[in-house]
Amino acid sequence: MDEKKKQRNRSLRDILISYSRAIYYKITERIFLKIARFKYGKYYLRKEENPLISVYCPTYNRGKLLMERAVKSVLSQTYKNFEFIIIGDCCTDDTAKLISEIKDKRIRFYNLPKRGYRFPETAENLWLAGPVIASNKALEMVRGKWIARIDDDDTWTKDHLQILIDYAQKGNYEFVSSLYEEKRRGKKKVIDGERAQGPYYTTKNKSARGYNPKIGGTQTWLYRSYLKFFKYNIDCWRKNWNRVNDIDISIRMFKAGIKMGFVDKILGFYYPRPGEDTVGLDAYKEAEKEGDKKYVILKNHKEINKNISAFEKNDI
Repeated sequence: MDEKKKQRNRSLRDILISYSRAIYYKITERIFLKIARFKYGKYYLRKEENPLISVYCPTYNRGKLLMERAVKSVLSQTYKNFEFIIIGDCCTDDTAKLISEIKDKRIRFYNLPKRGYRFPETAENLWLAGPVIASNKALEMVRGKWIARIDDDDTWTKDHLQILIDYAQKGNYEFVSSLYEEKRRGKKKVIDGERAQGPYYTTKNKSARGYNPKIGGTQTWLYRSYLKFFKYNIDCWRKNWNRVNDIDISIRMFKAGIKMGFVDKILGFYYPRPGEDTVGLDAYKEAEKEGDKKYVILKNHKEINKNISAFEKNDI
């Protein structure tokens, strides 16, 4: 699960937009859920042997990593009845070429044609809301009866989909997740789910009342496709709490009344990307600092070249 965010000072615009979105979600999502259950709930009453699972992956210019982790994990699943939707967030590297070389009809790739202004592009905001547009596009494209998400730097156990679908159908859950393993600074740690009414998800210091399921990290999610009306919030970065895109949507699902289950087994892995030593926000911030250093070096290098050029022209 992604790191918890501290309370912060926000602009009036941030407060108003966050508040209006919260009201909209609170009213509409409960209504949409009732309608979706009425229309499609009957198709989930009986256990189906091999329902189609729509696995989606948002990605941006990480072609090689995508192939080594997410694609390899998905194609290695013991559960075979899936479609794999990969959404490029206007990728300009070799992502499209690498995907085209995979001869598997279950893979569908769509590259967003542009990346317009979404938010102030700080390392933190990219971590909070970076995958939102691509993820929402993927949700528009799903054809399966169930939905799973994997990010380009995630990996799964080979029985990931099989265990989740069996557990979801057996318990009649609409949404299930699990434990996963994380690696930071060379140390591995099993990450448990967080209670929906626990301190991770709320700033209010009060005891839980009633239904209080665990929610695992986004790379462990599997949920019914009639829930695809839940869209990721592009303004999640404006919030004071639960600002990460996956935390925002999962707690909204809980508040709307989704029946959630949790598998006490490691089904995913979240390890540092090549050249990095940690994950999550820390990785983004460290990459930003490293980028600043490279910018300063590049800028100084250009200034030196400029001075040398001027020196040569003046024949000093």
